[in-house]
Amino acid sequence: MRVIDSETISEVVADAAVEACCKLGPDMLEALRRARDEERSPIGNEVLDTLLENALIAEREMAPICQDTGVAVVFVEMGDEVRVQGASLAEAIDEGVRQGYSRGNLRKSIVSDPFDRVNTGDNTPCVIHVELRQGDELTIDFLAKGGGCENASFVGMLDPDDGRQGVLEFVVDGVVRRAPNSCPPVIVGVGIGGTMEKAAIIAKKSLLRPVGQPHTDTNTAALEQELLDGISRSGVGPAGFGGTVTALAVHVETHPCHIASLPVAVNLECHAHRHRHITL
Repeated sequence: MRVIDSETISEVVADAAVEACCKLGPDMLEALRRARDEERSPIGNEVLDTLLENALIAEREMAPICQDTGVAVVFVEMGDEVRVQGASLAEAIDEGVRQGYSRGNLRKSIVSDPFDRVNTGDNTPCVIHVELRQGDELTIDFLAKGGGCENASFVGMLDPDDGRQGVLEFVVDGVVRRAPNSCPPVIVGVGIGGTMEKAAIIAKKSLLRPVGQPHTDTNTAALEQELLDGISRSGVGPAGFGGTVTALAVHVETHPCHIASLPVAVNLECHAHRHRHITL
């Protein structure tokens, strides 16, 4: 049995929150540079130049890339030989978010009730997804999810007869309608199969993959490319001002499902793609 102190978890989560919100990852910077090379619209090029400049300034000044520093979404994979000592796992993660958002002067955006709308003042509670694994490792993926792209996400319960073509049309049409309000160029996470909530979770988790890394399954990778091509033909472009690069990548994950079901979820991510991976 391996014991991990809850304070250690809080410390690494706090560091992840600050770094993710102020420093774009190398995969995202490279994706934006590729987009700049591929974009054919002068206005689109200007937008991408501005996004890259903004990212460099944010890293230099350790200031938030975007004023919306989002809801903290945390994916945990916990080995069955790991025990958290002190506070509970959820308490430790929340404390890390609380510390990080305070130390980094990050905007606190969480309200305690969907109707009363009273701000909690520290960006907690965050959203935590835990999966159990064999072994003695604890991995944490921190994702700061902005409101604009999250609001543009959607789920559909398709008929199995809709098949691959139905999924293509559902995803492309939905993304094209919503992309202008999602701070494009976007990353499109797609979850297919499982149940309604499983599709949504794997759609969001797919965003943690390095930007543009194809799925290991060749058929799924081909679907990702076809979806990306369809979205690119829309002409929405960077910031919705028109252009050839509307999405930087499409990431698809699948899961077995009921014979009567074909759930499809799409989780959009904006150009300020903020995430960090931690292994303890």
